[in-house]
Amino acid sequence: MEVWIGRDGERHGPYTEADVRQWLASGEVSPADLGWYEGLADWQPLSVLFPSAQAATDETATIPPMPPVATDALADVASFRRRLGAWIIDYLILMLPATIIGFSMGAPAALARFSAQLKAGVGLEVAAAEYAHTMHPAALLALLAGFIYYALFEQSRWQATPGKRALGLRVTDLEGQRITLGRSLLRNAVRLANVVTSLIPLICYLAVAWTARRQGLHDLLAKTLVLNGRAGDTDTRPASSTGGSTFSA
Repeated sequence: MEVWIGRDGERHGPYTEADVRQWLASGEVSPADLGWYEGLADWQPLSVLFPSAQAATDETATIPPMPPVATDALADVASFRRRLGAWIIDYLILMLPATIIGFSMGAPAALARFSAQLKAGVGLEVAAAEYAHTMHPAALLALLAGFIYYALFEQSRWQATPGKRALGLRVTDLEGQRITLGRSLLRNAVRLANVVTSLIPLICYLAVAWTARRQGLHDLLAKTLVLNGRAGDTDTRPASSTGGSTFSA
């Protein structure tokens, strides 16, 4: 479990639960400091969150500075669920240009032939293979459109596709900064390669569920992160109970 600590209106972390317990016991953090972890509706005193790890120190003593944060410990990595939701939105958006491309490149005629072949007794495998062969150029063009869509939006001032922006996400480098066009092209070239090889659900996205910083294969190779919070937002603290909790593909 990753724990955030709030002090003097600033958020520090995330830290592991073991570290927080150790700092409470040694007096490096105060039981009065506020804490938050994913699933809580609001910040609570550390004494409430970890009642068995009280510091054996004088509460009137000067509160020490916060323990240092690793330079790459960035806030609010996006969860698999939110990234999946953003992907679904983008997929629905990309269905429009894909449909236009398909219709302009003979999809109605190909479907009509496919149906006629089935009625004439041609095997489903044969008819489907012919349909796929006919529509192969259109499928490649639709994939290229999707590649351009992702690459341009994710390196833009939004730092996100419309789907990611709708769910309050942004793509950054490992320092939390806007990515370059070259890095965006690399990130999405990995995604494109996984689409072509039909491995995208297994390799590219499922890693988001178990890697430490919720990175897919494309994130790992391009050294990128997907974080909660739209580009330009100044307040990235976990939401309070009045604004809903933050749930960190």
